Amino acid sequence: MRKASLTRKTAETDISVALNLDGTGLCDIRTGVSFFDHMLDQLGRHALIDLEVRCDGDTHIDDHHSVEDVGIAIGQALTQAVGDKRGIRRYGSCLLPMDDALVRAALDLSGRPYLAWEVPFTAPQIKGFDTELVREFFQALSTHGGISLHIDGLRGINSHHIAEAAFKAVARALRDALETDSRRADAIPSTKGSL
Repeated sequence: MRKASLTRKTAETDISVALNLDGTGLCDIRTGVSFFDHMLDQLGRHALIDLEVRCDGDTHIDDHHSVEDVGIAIGQALTQAVGDKRGIRRYGSCLLPMDDALVRAALDLSGRPYLAWEVPFTAPQIKGFDTELVREFFQALSTHGGISLHIDGLRGINSHHIAEAAFKAVARALRDALETDSRRADAIPSTKGSL
């Protein structure tokens, strides 16, 4: 079963994450940051990952610690759930339109974290949520999930649409990468023999 659950507690956040990589996209998200909850819901639903997240963070300061630390925890849970990566397709990509926004995401579940980020936003905030935190989340997810992740915002006017297109594009790419390769279901997808 490709499932994982973990807790992460620091002086800034208290987080629990449970996920099922072979789910149907059922999500129960409560981070204390409403817009971020909406984005994580999109991530789970479009990746077909069942995702439960709880975060009690120091949002009286700002949302940064909660967003980054949830990214860390989801990345760690993803690494735990996927195990040795036997049978997965490993690579995924998506070109995702959302109204005025068009975002491209490509990723490799290589175990070698890297984030290439070229997503310009047209506003510094979305209803109080700092748009720069979208990058912070994906940086944490990439680092702790061992993902080489490239995200490019090709066009967009509305910052909500740009952010949502980024989460959905990554979700669809992740879904493809995590799928079982029926032609190599018992193999680790690397010429090295391990990832």
